[in-house]
Amino acid sequence: MAGSNPQSERPAEQARRRHGAGRLFRRLIAWLAGGVSSPRLTRAWVAGFIAAHAVLWTLILCVLKASQDLHFDTTEAYAWGQQFLWGYGKHPPVSGWIAGVWFRFLPVADWSAYALAMATLGFGLFVCWEIANRVVDRRRAFLTVVLLALYPIFNFKGFKYNADLAQIATLPLIVLAYLHAFEKRSLLAGLWLGLAAAVAVLTKYWAVTMIGAVGIAALLHPDRERFLRSPAPWTAMIVFMLAMLPHALWLREIGFAPFTYAGASYTLPSRFDAIVAASNFFTHHLALLAPMLIALVLVLSLRAPGSRRWLWWPGWIGPGGASTTHRAQALNIWSIQTTVIVGPMLGASLFGVFMKSDWGIPMFFLVPVAVLALPRIHVRRIAPIGALATWLVITPGALALAPWIAAETFRHNAQGLDYVRHSGVADQLTTAWRTRFATRWPVVASFTETSTRMTFYSPDHPAPLGLDEQWDSNLTSLDAARRSGFIGICDAADDRLAECTEWMQRHAAQAERMDISQRRFVNGAMGPRGVWHIYIVPPGR
Repeated sequence: MAGSNPQSERPAEQARRRHGAGRLFRRLIAWLAGGVSSPRLTRAWVAGFIAAHAVLWTLILCVLKASQDLHFDTTEAYAWGQQFLWGYGKHPPVSGWIAGVWFRFLPVADWSAYALAMATLGFGLFVCWEIANRVVDRRRAFLTVVLLALYPIFNFKGFKYNADLAQIATLPLIVLAYLHAFEKRSLLAGLWLGLAAAVAVLTKYWAVTMIGAVGIAALLHPDRERFLRSPAPWTAMIVFMLAMLPHALWLREIGFAPFTYAGASYTLPSRFDAIVAASNFFTHHLALLAPMLIALVLVLSLRAPGSRRWLWWPGWIGPGGASTTHRAQALNIWSIQTTVIVGPMLGASLFGVFMKSDWGIPMFFLVPVAVLALPRIHVRRIAPIGALATWLVITPGALALAPWIAAETFRHNAQGLDYVRHSGVADQLTTAWRTRFATRWPVVASFTETSTRMTFYSPDHPAPLGLDEQWDSNLTSLDAARRSGFIGICDAADDRLAECTEWMQRHAAQAERMDISQRRFVNGAMGPRGVWHIYIVPPGR
């Protein structure tokens, strides 16, 4: 009997192993695809994915931004949150309230500020998933969330918590409440819609664009009569007005200062300038949408294993067609997203308003679900897994590369103003105040970029008195600062140094004078040398 040939067995064994590995991989893909579409598991899958996204991107931002202090928009929101007021000079209150609640429970530190930004975006992602569930099937709804996670606004561009970013949490609530009210047409649904609209407007007045888009969608919809004859829209209007009443009284008390601020800050000299600004705005945000749209095209152009059919092929929303409810809600989504994109740019061009790029942060979250709800698109089971695989490559990859990116960015931009060390100044001035007066540092007087950073980074968290605040935040006053004492700060590199110095000469003439210099060092590289002129005014003068 001939003996066995090990060399002839080896290829067969390797083939069996490859077949087993391939079968295991296919089972894994099938399990993942099944979990995405399962009525019992989908919510847990979405919540787990969003939590992982928020945690990983918090870590990435902490590494990427380790050589920088927080953006002053974030420290300003923290300063607002020290007092729960009905408004803060130039903005309504909700973004400050959110920061105030967050930092009541978490340390005042850079990492928790980045975690706040990611938690805000994570909440927005979850609401977007709830919206998608009312427009498309579960598979597309999960794909919507993963695609949004690839949208730069929901990752590295979302590092800066401010009123614009807070709208990612509140504007989707308007859409979700509207879809619910449009379907149920009940008094309770109208109550939720009115409250959602009020919360969004109290986050930033820009939310009126979304409210207007929802109104237009309701008027354009074929089923508008059934909706408008129900109690839902009228209840929403009444609830909205009642919820806005305290803020309206505050606006009247301060002479409608936020609207004066907006008119003074964002009016352009000519209509041509406004058209150019609107064009730049659209180009900027189209570029930001590119990663998400490219990923969408890729996953819709993949073949499923063993299939000759492309994932992009004629058919309605999902296998077997969409439900009547889905089709009705898809019309709403298309109307809302189109109006939100076209309306503000058209209005800004006509009325000479500067379209600031940050205003687009909450404007495009409906894009993926609007695309996936289009007729003639069919999404196979593997498509969400393809998008998830893309996220699994990009996000852990960004985390692995973050230290190198941070080091290279600092090395090439070390003299940029982003690397000025305000946090070191805050520590030094806190020590100086406590040494002289044996009390906590009560007030800092400077321009917003400096004063709110002192509020955040000093362990005493002094109230900011903004020299550039023509619209007072009401966190403190000049009279209160004179009674408690304050430290005035003029940044020597600020273009407004002469204005700051003149203010100090008028209000801190007898102050103790000193200069502070700080520099940041990262891996042997030096950041810019910051110089600040300091005015220490003791209590009671």
